[in-house]
Order: sequence, then C-alpha cells, then structure tokens
Amino acid sequence: MEKAILVRIHEVPVPAGIEDGEYTDGLQSAVSAGVGYGLAGIEEGDDHLSPIPAALFAQARQAARSGVTLDVVLRRLIAGYTLLSDFVMQEVEDGVPLRDLALRPVLHVQATRFERLVGAVTSEYTREYGHRRRPPERRHIERVKDLLAGELGVDTGELAYEFDDWHVGAIARGDGATRALRSLAEAADRRLLLVRPERDTAWAWFGGRRRIAMAEIARCVSSDGPGDALIALGEPARGIEGWRLTHEQASAALRIARRGAEGVVLYADVGLLASISQDDVLARSLHQLYLAPLADGRDGGAGLRETLRAYFTAGRNISSAASALGVSRQTVGNRLRAIEGKLGRTLESCAPEIEVALRLEGGGELIDTTLAHPPGTAHSVPNRKDLSIRSDL
Repeated sequence: MEKAILVRIHEVPVPAGIEDGEYTDGLQSAVSAGVGYGLAGIEEGDDHLSPIPAALFAQARQAARSGVTLDVVLRRLIAGYTLLSDFVMQEVEDGVPLRDLALRPVLHVQATRFERLVGAVTSEYTREYGHRRRPPERRHIERVKDLLAGELGVDTGELAYEFDDWHVGAIARGDGATRALRSLAEAADRRLLLVRPERDTAWAWFGGRRRIAMAEIARCVSSDGPGDALIALGEPARGIEGWRLTHEQASAALRIARRGAEGVVLYADVGLLASISQDDVLARSLHQLYLAPLADGRDGGAGLRETLRAYFTAGRNISSAASALGVSRQTVGNRLRAIEGKLGRTLESCAPEIEVALRLEGGGELIDTTLAHPPGTAHSVPNRKDLSIRSDL
C-alpha cells in the first residue's frame, strides 16, 4: 500500500527544477509514518488521538525549504488519504474484521485524523516558510526560543550544534557580550551556539562530547577576562533537557548579578540566593528577622550592616574585616557583639540567614563570593577562632 501511495503522490506535478533530492528521499519515511498514523486511528478510535508523527512535520519543513508549494504538499496529502480510505473500505467489504467497527465510524475517524493532519502540516509549512524569509540571525533566535519552550519537531540543522552533547549555558550582558562569549568558547575549545535576543544581551551554549568542569571554564575566564561584559554561567548538563536547564541556571544567576558590574557569576555560587529571591515571603521574612532589628540607631543600622558585609566577605575573619573597614579589630568585635544583642542570638547560629538577607537587600550585590574570590581560586576558609565571636574577644 505504501508503494501505491508513493506512486500516487508522485503523480502530483511540481514546477521543473524545484523539488530537490532531500525532499524526495524523505517522502518514503513520511508516507510510512502517515499510513501508520491513519491505521492507528482504526485501532484507537476517535477518543484516542495519538501525536502526529515527527516525520510528517519534518517533511513539511523540507518542502518549504525545497520550494515545493503548500498546494502541492496538500494535494499529495489528499492523494494519500484517498488511497488509504479506498484500502480501508475494500478491507471492510472483503470481510476483514476491524474490531467489529462498522464502515461509517471507521471513515469518521479517518476524516477527523486527516483534518487534524492537514491543519498541523499547514501550520508547520507556513512557519518554516516564514523562517526562511527572515534573516539567518532572526531564524536562529526563533528556533532557539522554540527549543527552550519545549516545542516538538524544531529543525536544528541550521544551528550547527550537537544537542546530545554536554553543555554549559551562558548569558552575557554589556557592549562586549558577543565578543566575550566567543573568546570564552575558543579558550575552552568548545563548540559555540550563540544568539542575541536583545541588542546588549547574548545567549550562548558551550558544547562538547566530554563533560567540562566549571573550574576549567573559570580558568579560561581568568586568563582572558570577560572584558566589559558581565557573564552568568550555568552548570554542565547533557542532552536537550540539560541544554535547557543550564540556560535556566545562567538566567537565574544573571538576576543575582550586580547591575552594571563586570565579571563572571556562577550559578553554583548564587543558585540558592536566586531561588530565595523568587520567594517573596521568605525574602521579606529574612529582612524582618535579621536586618530590621539593626535599624534603630542614628544611621538606621547602616554601619552595622556595613560591618557584617565586611565580616562575611572576609570569610568571617575579624582581623581581615577590620582591615577592609579601616578600623581596629576591637571596634569590629564590639559591633558584632552589639549585633548579637539586637538579634538576641549568636552570629554563629544564624550567619547563613544574615548573609542571604544582606545580599537580597542589595539585589545580589553584597558579599559577592564570585568577586571576593576570583574564578578558579578556592574560597577562603574562616579562621576557626573567629567562628565564635564571644570566645575570640
């Protein structure tokens, strides 16, 4: 039957020199998928509409790329549908049992499926035809957005990127965004997929067959620097789902990055903060519990918060915090004891919560470990005797 349908659809003429070999080669798999889709309707009935095979979408896109008109595509669909319907009626007339289905319900199911198929193929053809008329950069952006949204059957051939590989997602902001991402991909020796959804923003994925460690990426950033761009990086992930996830991580990291800053922000460093910042109740509660009690002084608690920022940035080392603030070690200790008195608890018992509250207050700008500790270096470890403020003084 498939061979007969192929013969019938080839009888539908196209203008000379338009239909290409790739489109013609795809007809066989498309016909096979279409026949299977039609026969499945007999088994499943009208209440179980199985998904339209991806091969039919792919063939519709290839038709648009090959210059085959929508009229020809639809006439060929009709030719195949007619032949398949003739086959079904002949089988019923010959007494072949079709799960006790009468001819009328069978034809109704076939008509419903065909109508659905025509609508879907028309939409896919029209969308691909519209893509082809747009500049390549615009087409790439639209395809990437479709993939991120989970659209099925998106043609990725034009993107020249392997989605089954390992990926690290990146988003760069600033005048040098594109240049910085290209430079990073070259330094890391990774395949690059890059689009610019906005004038000063670029999305990128660094792909390769092996998993790359973030420390390796960080070394590449350190050696060349991000220039005048701010780069947010997701974590390594594999396959199309990993491709989406690492982009979402980069997007979350960018929300926490300092506005207008230059540097690199790793999702691993700010992931928790990014999640908390989306929870309004938790964010407001942290402020109320750990920052509001400090605001009863003449300066509204600004000096105490500044001391806390310096203390956390220094890895909870009082001496380093004092040096950064330009005050004595004893002054920092006195301020920290005053903070404990206002909170009614030791800093050791709630340090992570206070640090997050401070960073949320500054829109992610405060105590930025990615800036306090350059990429590729280990974060400083608090001095043990500074972990307990009371025993230290």
